[in-house]
Amino acid sequence: MLTTHYSSWFILLCLAVGAGYAALQYSAKAPWSRNLNYALAALRFVVVSFLCYLLLAPFIRTTTTRTEQPTLVLAVDNSQSVELFTPRSVLAQATTGLAGLAQTLRDKGFTVETRSLTSTPARPARLDSLRFAAATTDIDQLLAGTRDAHDGRNLAGVVLVSDGLVNQGRSPVYSEFNFPIYSVAVGDTVPKRDLRLTGLTYNRVAFSGNKFPIEAELGFEGYAGGTATVELRDGNRVLDTRRVALPAGRRRVRTTFQLTAPAPGKRRYNVLVTPQPGEFTNLNNQRTAFVEIVKGKLRVLLAGAAPHPDLKALRAAILANDNFDLTLALPGVAPLLASADFDVAILHQLPAQGGLGNDILAQVKAKRTPALYIIGAQSDLGSYNQLGTGLTIQPRGSQTDDVTPLPNPGFARFATDEESARRYAQYPPAPVPFGDLRLGTGAEAALWQQVGRVPTQKPLLVFGGPTDRRQATLLTDGSWQWRLSEAVEHEDRPEAYDRLIIRTLQLLTQNANKKRLDVYPTQDAFGTQDDVTLGAETYNAVFERLYNQKIDLTLTDAQQKTRRFSFANAEDSSPLRLGPLPAGLYRYQARATLGGQPQQDAGELLVQSQPLEALESKADHNLLAQLSRRSGSQLYYPNQFDKLAQDIIKANYKPVITAEEDLKDLINLKWIFFVILAFLTVEWAVRKYSGSV
Repeated sequence: MLTTHYSSWFILLCLAVGAGYAALQYSAKAPWSRNLNYALAALRFVVVSFLCYLLLAPFIRTTTTRTEQPTLVLAVDNSQSVELFTPRSVLAQATTGLAGLAQTLRDKGFTVETRSLTSTPARPARLDSLRFAAATTDIDQLLAGTRDAHDGRNLAGVVLVSDGLVNQGRSPVYSEFNFPIYSVAVGDTVPKRDLRLTGLTYNRVAFSGNKFPIEAELGFEGYAGGTATVELRDGNRVLDTRRVALPAGRRRVRTTFQLTAPAPGKRRYNVLVTPQPGEFTNLNNQRTAFVEIVKGKLRVLLAGAAPHPDLKALRAAILANDNFDLTLALPGVAPLLASADFDVAILHQLPAQGGLGNDILAQVKAKRTPALYIIGAQSDLGSYNQLGTGLTIQPRGSQTDDVTPLPNPGFARFATDEESARRYAQYPPAPVPFGDLRLGTGAEAALWQQVGRVPTQKPLLVFGGPTDRRQATLLTDGSWQWRLSEAVEHEDRPEAYDRLIIRTLQLLTQNANKKRLDVYPTQDAFGTQDDVTLGAETYNAVFERLYNQKIDLTLTDAQQKTRRFSFANAEDSSPLRLGPLPAGLYRYQARATLGGQPQQDAGELLVQSQPLEALESKADHNLLAQLSRRSGSQLYYPNQFDKLAQDIIKANYKPVITAEEDLKDLINLKWIFFVILAFLTVEWAVRKYSGSV
């Protein structure tokens, strides 16, 4: 459609201008024939009128209409548990029924797509080549990924084929999905005869020479009234053996091993259940415990400028762990004795305005004790900036921001698990100083600030300071609200807050590493499905952090097969990613040249075959039924695919028609210029040929 930005009546004016111009040009007597004169006048009329018309800003409006057929997604849980515990005939019926359903719906005009736990946009799932090999099951991520991929599209619904067993991510019943979910239940709701280790409970830190427990939880089906043999091993050496009764009427029992902590260092203990005749699978009969043996309890000084709710929250978090002794100091209330000895200090709002608590601060500095500084309204920020903590705070008056903690994924010294991150997001906002926050050389942020729903890269928890005296800073004195709200929401178990405080203290009290090249695994053990990562730190001769240094790494497995890697330690502390590795114990050796001097480091990492898919054999069809009911659908079984197809067709999903309008200015069409030029050229050539310019 051709139109203009101005009234169409102006077109008559354009024609009048063209006619007047042509009449003025060709009304006089010409040396050529009358017919040629009329032709030239007409040519001039067309050109001038059109040029005037272009002044009206004409444009072409094009409307394109598209019809999008309804899309149905076949979301297949292709985890190992589906193939392991679903009868072969039922699984074959399900895969055949899926293919038939897809063809039926395509014949009815649907667009059918297939997704699985392991599919990606680059490698989409195909029903004819589906393999049930996924090592974990995250149904919530499968459905959320489908929702995000079809945002704004005509998604009719999702057919979810699953056994309902979830062992990764959160349960999908806590998420909201704006499309029908037609669940097809596979798996087996009849329990299999099986013994399995469902979990180990132990402290990750123990003191050399002390007794410490490892509690094993044993699940069983079909062996009630009998006994099971549970062994505790250190490598190939059996440390202890227990005969555990399996009472009738119960499905789980516990047994506890008591060990004496050996010399300091990291220890790995294996707990195994001896397989019994008729057991369905042995994949879930073993678990591993990692314990770090240290010299003794950590002595913590908790000092504050004045009584404060934070002090109570911090005290509760520390005393919840048996590996710490606590000393409390408050100026004028509980003075700090000169003879007091401690391994790490928490200095709440110290240094303080007016010099309050300077004697405590002086004692901590004199002993070069690692310290966690907590910034609050009474903090003397000018004095704090002189401490060399790796953070400089330049406040803008007394303004504050209200923030919640946001984990920094690039901080490799301790990882934040998904559950803790979810709890952090639910914390109430706490005040932090508003101003310029600058990280010094070698300082790293473990937590960022999130203002409302807006994530920022302003630090909230910072680790820095010299290597011989580690220091950390928490920029809020409102963390007591976090522990209180978490305790209320989680049955008086504020585990995320307590874990954050304990890990901070443990990191501060690690022995100062005098190695100039330090390469370390980012976690105690990796699963076969995990991306194995190594952190790396490099230092110069005076132990200042260096970055972007080339590091060569050799990784050797138990069969002496080597893998070689070369990488540089980036300033954002991003780790070296080795990708998933087969299960086994690996030794690594790293080499680098720092300041012209060769440096090396060595260590080991463990990759475990974590049989998450074998831990539970009984399918959870209730979860699938609940998902379907909430979305307005129902639960189906593999022998009901015909009914499922009929129900989808009866739902009468309609195509979506969209119209897209495109506006294009006529003056931007290049061919119009050449047409006008051609008309003028013809006119000029004819006049020239006929004896007139």
